This record gives sequence, C-alpha cells and structure tokens, in this order.
Amino acid sequence: MMTRRTFTALLAGSVAAPASSWAQTTAKAKTMYYASVGPELGWYDIDVAEATLNARGTVTVPANVQYLWPHPSKQYLYVVSSDGGPGLIPGSKHLASAFRIDAGSGALQPHGEPQALPSRPIHVSVDRTGNFLLTAFNHPSAVTVHRINQDGTVGDRVNQPAKPDGGIFAHQILTTPSNQSAILVTRGNNAEGGKPEDPGALKVYGFKDGVLTDRASIAPGNGLGFGPRHLDFHPTQPWVFVSVERQSQLYVYRLEADGGLSRDPMFVKTALAEPGNARPAQAAGAIHIHPNGRFVYVTNRNSGLVEQDGKKVFGGGENNVAVFAIDQATGEPTLIQNIDARTNHLRTFAIDPTGRLLVAASIQPIAVREGNGIGTLAAGRIVYRIGDDGKLVFVRKYDVDTGKVLQFWSGMVALA
Repeated sequence: MMTRRTFTALLAGSVAAPASSWAQTTAKAKTMYYASVGPELGWYDIDVAEATLNARGTVTVPANVQYLWPHPSKQYLYVVSSDGGPGLIPGSKHLASAFRIDAGSGALQPHGEPQALPSRPIHVSVDRTGNFLLTAFNHPSAVTVHRINQDGTVGDRVNQPAKPDGGIFAHQILTTPSNQSAILVTRGNNAEGGKPEDPGALKVYGFKDGVLTDRASIAPGNGLGFGPRHLDFHPTQPWVFVSVERQSQLYVYRLEADGGLSRDPMFVKTALAEPGNARPAQAAGAIHIHPNGRFVYVTNRNSGLVEQDGKKVFGGGENNVAVFAIDQATGEPTLIQNIDARTNHLRTFAIDPTGRLLVAASIQPIAVREGNGIGTLAAGRIVYRIGDDGKLVFVRKYDVDTGKVLQFWSGMVALA
C-alpha cells in the first residue's frame, strides 16, 4: 500500500535523501504483509513466486487500527489506533503505539508505553531520519509530531511554537525526500445537506527538529473542486503524484529543490475507466508508485447504496485499480488499465519490493444484487501479478470476515 524506494537523486546537484521506511534497496531481504481487522493486526509471509499470503500470527492493539508506519531501521512499527471511526465518530481512546519487529519472523511485540493522541488519527508516518513520528487527524483537522526515543519507543510530543495550518479534513502527512519539508494532504468535503463544499489543499510546511512552520497552501484556484487524499514521491525524479479523492483524478506536481511544490500541477488525469458515467459516492483512494518509477497505481472506490426490496444494496460504480504509465522524460501519466477489484472499496494496497506483486484490501462486505435476489460480496485481500508493462493480472482473492469492524489498513514491510 505505501511502498517507498531509495531516493537516489532529487534534483541535479542536490544531495540524495535517506531512503524512506518502506524502501527496500535489494530483493533479498524478507518482506512481510501486515493487515488489520479492527484492533487485530496480523502478519503474513509472502510467496512472490506462488502469489500467496500465509498467516503467521496476530497481535491486539489498544483500539481499532487506523494506520501504520515502520521505522527506517525496520526494527520498529508504529501504530495509531482509535475507538472513533468513519462518519465523524469521535471516540475517546486515541493512541500511538510502538511494536518491535522480529527480524526473522516479522512477529510484533509491544515496545514501550503508548502515547495519548488528541483525537482520532487518520494517518501516521516517520520522518526520513527516524527521529520523529508525524500524525494527521481529520476531525478536527490537525497534525502532531512526537519524538522517537533512541530505543525506538514513542517519546514526548514536540511543542509547536505556532499552530500549523491544518486545512480541512486532513488525510496524510509525509516528509519530503530531503526531509526539509512536510506535506499535509487535506481533502476538504463535498457539498451536502445544504452545507457548501469545503476546499481541499496540500499544506506545505518547513520541517526542522520536529517543528512545522507554514510555507504554502497549494490548491487550484480557491481549493473548490479539489479533494486530494494521498500522495507519493517518484523515486528518482522531482515529481509528486497526488490521488484526488473527491474528483477521482490524478494530479502531478513538481517537487522543488527547497522542498516546496509547484503552484500549479504539471498534469491532471482522470483515474476512471468511464468518467462520463461516474456514479454518486465515486472516489479515488490510495496511490503508490512502482519501485522502478515507471508506473503509478490508484484505487477507485464506490460504496454507494440504493434500496431494493426494502434493503440497501450496492448502487453501482467503479471499484478497480487504475494503472498509469509514467513518461520518464516529462512525468506525464497515461492511463493504461482499470482492473476489477472483485470486492468493494479498496482502501489500501501495497507493492512488494521486487515489483512483481500488488496486494489490495477492501474495507468491509457489501450487499449486492444477485439475479432477482440479494447476496453479499465479501471483504477481501486481492492479489495481482504485475507484468513488465506495469499491467495487473488477477491471481486470487482471500475472503476476510470483518464482523462488526473494518479491515482498515494493510501494507508490506521489508525486514531488517
């Protein structure tokens, strides 16, 4: 879902930044697949040749898993959890926890005491030095920074002399490859129930010693009609690819040498196979660039419901993975495939470090029409092979019983 690679050259003449935590510079190290269902976080061996996931164990975190991120050393995994949830359910328990990763098996063990967070977290990441944990919150929209102690445990919260501009409905926080800045992706909200649209934006901060300072707010026009969700950095070029959730689009920005972003996007593309037939509730999701930098992948999601025989069932729309080829000279993406998800609402996905497998996970089951009746499309983990041309081929689906909770996160971690 969030695979990063070694950053070899940001701009000509600039110094290469440390590789991100998700990076894997060789294909020899073992990679684990992790996925959560409610508060249960499981780990799986990956057999790339057979395209299989083999369950190895689980650990229970203090509340429902919201997001994870590994330390650059690959020795620790950071988990943010909450008893709040989608639909602006606030909850009352919000925590950042550290887990030690066993280098041989990938098994997780609690490491230190969890740190309380101010509200439900939506995303977490570690800066490129491994010294700071950055957490994004969507309601109210905000960002916090905690120190990471030398032993890998979560430390104290860093005081911010001035409150960073949190925008509206934050969804992701990442430091740039140079680590001199951080970008908070704020989605905004659609107009609904007589309430006007909230604008989205990319909030660019300076980042030094854990302190965030406002630098720029990047959005077309006034941010209306722009609802970004997540972004990813090209491994070798100064290009930033942004999944625009509310418009089901892909934006490409230039990453400047000082860690800022170009004011205007270089390219804007649709992620939908049939943009002219978009249904209500259609949205883009996660985004990740292939390790070789030649392709970028974005999920399309739709969980919209209509009534049938007194029951709510799926109303149609695109649930697929969009595949784009990236022009290596210009950064322009070209849509080359939309492959069926075979499930509903792919919230997360990951690409293995060898670039040969993509595994996507859906959030929950959904009622669907089956002939004259109603059936259930199970939540699942879907395994695709990645061809040399970047296109995906479906291999298998693992059905997942989510019960009354959600399969909210999945990803891969290369072991130390």
